[in-house]
Amino acid sequence: MAKIQKAVIAVAGSGTRLLPATKAMPKEMLPIIDKPIIQLVVEELVEAGIKDIILVTKWDKKPLEDHFDRNFELEYSLKKSGKEERLKEVIRLAEMANFIYVRQKGPYGNGTPVLSAASLVENEPFIYVWGDDLVKSEVSFTKQMVDDYNKTGNLMIGVQEVPKDQVDRYGIVKLKPDTMQIEDIIEKPNVKEAPSCLADFGRMILNQEIVDVLKETSLGKGNELWIVDAIRTYVRNGGKYYAKEIEDGKWLTTGDPLNYLKTILAYAVGRDDMNGELVEYFQKLIKLKK
Repeated sequence: MAKIQKAVIAVAGSGTRLLPATKAMPKEMLPIIDKPIIQLVVEELVEAGIKDIILVTKWDKKPLEDHFDRNFELEYSLKKSGKEERLKEVIRLAEMANFIYVRQKGPYGNGTPVLSAASLVENEPFIYVWGDDLVKSEVSFTKQMVDDYNKTGNLMIGVQEVPKDQVDRYGIVKLKPDTMQIEDIIEKPNVKEAPSCLADFGRMILNQEIVDVLKETSLGKGNELWIVDAIRTYVRNGGKYYAKEIEDGKWLTTGDPLNYLKTILAYAVGRDDMNGELVEYFQKLIKLKK
């Protein structure tokens, strides 16, 4: 069984729900305290042993490339100032993995980045990630998935329970009784038609078979190409695909202002250098509001 050594990250979105903040900055570069969203995603992948990281981009995503490149002027300045820890950190960014950049081509939709990178992951399993989805967990969720794959060979997608009134925002899975094997997966069903409250998110293991199905998949809801439509066809044709829940962690989306702020707070309260003062500050704010 081939090992998973590559990841494809979809980062070609425009971040319109976060305008005007994303007018001149990729949404994936928005900070979660002192690290951009995309760096946290990459660190999760690297912790899982991923060597090659393929970012599917578009014309305005150059800051992503710069972030994971060497900056010799900055490095010289940090060294001259004696800021050795800062220097090590900025050098580490460029050395974490082999970064490959591909321009997205094709119809709108989260299936298109897979097709844009298909020639680079031909005939091997790979991780597919959405660049604005984070998973805060004790052990990298990608590592949890890869470890599971190494034991079972199962293809899988990350899932998490969402409130019933939010199922129309996500792909929702239906599981076979008493298993984590997916029987069906529906993109953004209405509340009455949703088979469960288990929403998929941007962590999945794919292979060549699913890529081949995706190549033949028609545009779906909203006239977009959806990866879950390909997974659905794969399952209906007899393929086995599984849901994977997070162990000791939580999926955090950053695609809109409220959830972005919640994500920042979730990371902040997990840091020993700021959680005490932060909690105290919010307690004061609550008292003032009362």
